[in-house]
Amino acid sequence: MNEKRKSKLVVETCLLAGKIMIENGSEMVRVNDTIDRICHNAGFSDNRSYVTLTGIIMTVSPDMGSQVISIDKRSFDLEKVSVVNDYSRQFQAGLITLGQFYHSLKHIDKRVTRYPFWVELLGAAVVSGTLEIVFRHNAFDFWAAAFIGVLGWLVYNVIDKYTSIKFLNEFISALTIGFASIVMIRMHLANSADDLITGGLMPLVPGVPITNAVRDVLSGNLISGPSRGVEAIMSACALGFGVAMAIKIMG
Repeated sequence: MNEKRKSKLVVETCLLAGKIMIENGSEMVRVNDTIDRICHNAGFSDNRSYVTLTGIIMTVSPDMGSQVISIDKRSFDLEKVSVVNDYSRQFQAGLITLGQFYHSLKHIDKRVTRYPFWVELLGAAVVSGTLEIVFRHNAFDFWAAAFIGVLGWLVYNVIDKYTSIKFLNEFISALTIGFASIVMIRMHLANSADDLITGGLMPLVPGVPITNAVRDVLSGNLISGPSRGVEAIMSACALGFGVAMAIKIMG
């Protein structure tokens, strides 16, 4: 492989690896470090990169033009981030070639698939229900909170599948959680609407974005850090507005 083709493949590999990591919830420091390691292990130590939440700009040498890749969606699948890091370590150790590395990234969706939806619903039920016991000491509302958590997660995924309007799925999910919680209280199936709402919202709370925002700010990234923070605050506001509207209507 000649130098020009190799440098092009290195850039494409770095951009794809960075895009996958950002799309699936990685912090910016990890993305920068992975790109630098790939370039260094490929023999291009003079690389330059600029990483943000919405795009990556990079070049492997000052003599080569920069290339950019845009990032339009962001979700959370930390297993994909781990797999990209695993590929990077294999490339560093010489276990895979650069071409194999790029091919593996192109087909990462075949290796890393989402858990079955019933497992996600079970996780939402466990998170919502156990919160009533561990933090609220309200064992009576365990099953009601578990049901509310499953309902909220189901609505969240259905709305997310059929619309591209950001934050709408959080708002409608919170609205549903609020309505369902108040109805269950009026039917005497639970004791505390506050506890049900709190438990039902737990699977939807943007904890990972807030954590990554703080990490990015502490690492000196004053663009991606605040951007993540604003995105997390908007998600939290959508949840809060949905619950508030449900309480207002049902009250």
